[in-house]
Amino acid sequence: MPLVKDYLQLHFIVLLWGFTAILGKLITIPAVELVFYRTLLAAFFLWMLLFLRRRQFTIGRQEILKTTATGLLIAAHWILFFVSARIATVSICLVGMSTVALWTSILEPIMTGKAFKWYEVVLGLVVIIGLYIIFHFEFDHALGLLLAVVSAILAAVFTILNAGFTRKHNPYMITFYEMFGACVGTALFFPVYSNYLSESGVLRLTPTALDWLFLLILALACTVYAYSVSVELMKRISAFMMNLTINLEPVYGIILAVIIFGDQERMTSGFYLGAAMILVCVLAYPLLNKFFGSKTLGLDNLR
Repeated sequence: MPLVKDYLQLHFIVLLWGFTAILGKLITIPAVELVFYRTLLAAFFLWMLLFLRRRQFTIGRQEILKTTATGLLIAAHWILFFVSARIATVSICLVGMSTVALWTSILEPIMTGKAFKWYEVVLGLVVIIGLYIIFHFEFDHALGLLLAVVSAILAAVFTILNAGFTRKHNPYMITFYEMFGACVGTALFFPVYSNYLSESGVLRLTPTALDWLFLLILALACTVYAYSVSVELMKRISAFMMNLTINLEPVYGIILAVIIFGDQERMTSGFYLGAAMILVCVLAYPLLNKFFGSKTLGLDNLR
């Protein structure tokens, strides 16, 4: 039976994931360099964790290639996620990212051959209406919202892929190879980024002391610690309760953003109307899944 401390720990983890976009905005180096360091540090600490637990790193050449390739999707997802938080606001970014579960419900049948569910279609339509309202009232932040939605779609794709990987292999091992693939993929992207996409035309690979602190929090607290503990909590807390609580991430993140950034995060009434519609759908999704007897995907949150 789960204890009260298990539920408190779960909410703390969700709070950490909601804090990710805020850290991304506080770190001064650009998003691409940020993702490189985050994945490098996460891969290193995951390797240390697996080494200390005396885990075998062999999962087969084909599986290593698949998981490291999935890491490229994760890198792209994180880059778009952090760029969105910077060019728009943390609130805009988190509302766009909150659509992951619904994109997953659309893409999973396409990728796996499962049947569509009527309530997923209805929720998807309401989310589209909510996004339209936000675009209409927050047109200055339209690009940031668009990038967050694309980031959410990428997150949905690797969530579906990971559901298959983790059925066959240790989830920490899968995450290690994905972080390694994301780090290498970001490094290989550097020449294109510095020559064509970077504003300064050069890489900024020298974080400040405060940047290093925030990067360590991202890698250790928001990635390695949060993921490790969440996997352990899944043994005692039902998948339904896990998914329902994880869907509170944008709510926690927006509250934290308003507390930390103040007026920078204040939006029009149209934003809050559209955001409320999306968040109601996100929170209703696991309830409908439970009511209609559907199984949800296993936990796989890499924020």
